[in-house]
Amino acid sequence: MTASRYSNPYLAGVGLGLVLLATFVLMGRGLGATGAFSTLVASGADAVAPAHAADNPALADYLGEGNPLKSFTVFLVIGAFCGALLSGALAGRIRAAVSRGPGISDRARYGYAVAGGAIAGVGARLALGCTSGQALTGGALLNVGSWVFMLAVFAGGYALAWFVRKLWT
Repeated sequence: MTASRYSNPYLAGVGLGLVLLATFVLMGRGLGATGAFSTLVASGADAVAPAHAADNPALADYLGEGNPLKSFTVFLVIGAFCGALLSGALAGRIRAAVSRGPGISDRARYGYAVAGGAIAGVGARLALGCTSGQALTGGALLNVGSWVFMLAVFAGGYALAWFVRKLWT
């Protein structure tokens, strides 16, 4: 089975905007994934060491809802994963592969992916939110900080591309 073409990016963008609007209308808040992971971590810490979790302000904020399954962001992340899996299956794009350029080994690519993910996770925690929360929710609310953040993300990516281009060509 050959992989089908990707979705039209403009149509996908309109769909994402409608999902964001529905989230504001139905849930009273926007999209973002960091809260789901923070809720699960706080719930896990509360199950293992309740006194520590209650005394830690970074965890205590996420314990107010009690059961992590009461947080819609947990279901948002689960739904995004399941939707991506279904989309990949329907388009014939699910296969084991390592995306990398010829100038890098699989092992180094895994190392860079783990390091990049860890840096992004720490950054999201320090910023009190993730890229999707900043770009989608903050951008839709016309938050100046969110617009500055996204401009900085694109500028940083463009500037860094010059240094890593040799790994992909």
